[in-house]
Amino acid sequence: MSDFETRHQSWQAKADKAASRFPERREEFTTSSEIPVKRLYTPADVQGDYIEKLGFPGEYPFTRGVQPTMYRSRFWTMRQYSGFGSANETNERFKYLLGAGQTGLSTAFDLPTQIGYDSDDPMAKGEVGKVGVAISSLADMEVLLNGIALDKVSTSMTINAPASVLLAMYIAVAEKQGVSSDKVSGTIQNDILKEYVARGTYIYPPAASMRLITDIFEYCSEHVPNWNTISISGYHIREAGSTAVQEVAFTLSNAIAYVQAAVDKGLDVDKFAPRLSFFFNAHNNFLEEICKFRAARRMWSKIMKDRFGAKDPKSWQLRFHTQTGGSTLTAQQPDNNIVRVTMQALAAVLGGTQSLHTNSKDEALALPTEESARIALRTQQIIAYESGVADSVDPLAGSFYIESLTDEIERQAMDYIEKIDEMGGAVKAIEQGYMQREIQNASYQTQMAIESGDEVVVGVNKFRIENEPKPELMKLNPELERVQSERLAELRKTRDNALVNQRLADLRAAAEGTENLMPHIVAAVKAYATLGEICNVMRDVFGEYQPAQW
Repeated sequence: MSDFETRHQSWQAKADKAASRFPERREEFTTSSEIPVKRLYTPADVQGDYIEKLGFPGEYPFTRGVQPTMYRSRFWTMRQYSGFGSANETNERFKYLLGAGQTGLSTAFDLPTQIGYDSDDPMAKGEVGKVGVAISSLADMEVLLNGIALDKVSTSMTINAPASVLLAMYIAVAEKQGVSSDKVSGTIQNDILKEYVARGTYIYPPAASMRLITDIFEYCSEHVPNWNTISISGYHIREAGSTAVQEVAFTLSNAIAYVQAAVDKGLDVDKFAPRLSFFFNAHNNFLEEICKFRAARRMWSKIMKDRFGAKDPKSWQLRFHTQTGGSTLTAQQPDNNIVRVTMQALAAVLGGTQSLHTNSKDEALALPTEESARIALRTQQIIAYESGVADSVDPLAGSFYIESLTDEIERQAMDYIEKIDEMGGAVKAIEQGYMQREIQNASYQTQMAIESGDEVVVGVNKFRIENEPKPELMKLNPELERVQSERLAELRKTRDNALVNQRLADLRAAAEGTENLMPHIVAAVKAYATLGEICNVMRDVFGEYQPAQW
């Protein structure tokens, strides 16, 4: 027996004796993914070659980050998610946040916009501007981006089923500013598979949706080269109740499906893969979240290099945006959410994120006020400028626990991916309800643990207070729906309707054929066809998705 083993056994005996006198808080400790947590980690818990498992930042397998110097050269993009009410109100919030030091825009759209309905559609009644900004036409997008230099600011748009239309509007506004499409930068979420799994803002069936996504890949590779054409999202999978392991596994399985669809269409993997991006959640289990990000990077580099034969190292890089966990925020004692968000944001930074949104303390109650949005942004700025954690690349690497947990998350997530592969891939797994059931089961287990008190939520099932003071909440303009409807009526009256009808007819013909739809969508948008009109043409051709009963 080695000296290390002898001393380890001796320590273990002492620890057991101490635990008999001072019992540990639980019989078994686990992460949120039910991965057992040992009392102590040592070199014996870390297997494999350093170069093979970790390497150096900016080099394969990118476990330690996608850039050689990471935040020593430039901080992550501080991209606060915002959007509410009218385009004008959101434009004012954008300018407020940019003035406060935000370095990129991130746009939330209201529910009608997310599912391809105009603000005056009967289906939109009661939802206009409620959970994001209402955008029904190029005229709205012009107001939304008024006074914002699109060659200087990158913009992320959380839009999926109608992503092609919103991207076309963005391109058209940039051109009106004199900014060519090859000069704009940003991201569209454009991840429809997770909508079927976890979020529900889908329009078309999978085949048509995948066609639109690969059309965007192809169009942007030629015309909008600095645009991230998809943000493959684990965030909403986690918000629906998944574990950290499931978040990684299901996100990467969906990403595999997108890459395969593009390759099957004949696209060169190294032409589009460098513009793929990802979107992850950050929850409260601090060390597990850091390891999750590190594992995901390593897994994706292997998938792209070995499975798809990508040659460009940029194709191997998993670049991601992080948002702190909305589902972790509590309506009770909302000031506690500032602490939660700080911890989650710190995990994202230590995990190597490329951009970050920090939730506001009042988001469990309403859309954030300007004050709470400023506090959320200041949280990022304090981490960046005052904490020192950005001064060294991947500072937690080499921790026996960090490396062991990173390995275990990778192992369990790969088991899920292999199981999904056996089903025929992500689309088949979704159609069979596999991912949905796994998430629902995990969500149920978490809720049971909270209700039993096994999982403590401060201020909710422990450390409660009576007669909490009611915070000031943001209130939306109740006249917005009427104003939006009047704007649309005026637009339809003053535009060239003959041109609109021609552009929509061209789009219909293209949708019935096989050509790329993006040029036709851009042309229709520039003629001031509305979001709903464009989406309805494709609804007529493609139909609407109906979830299977499983």
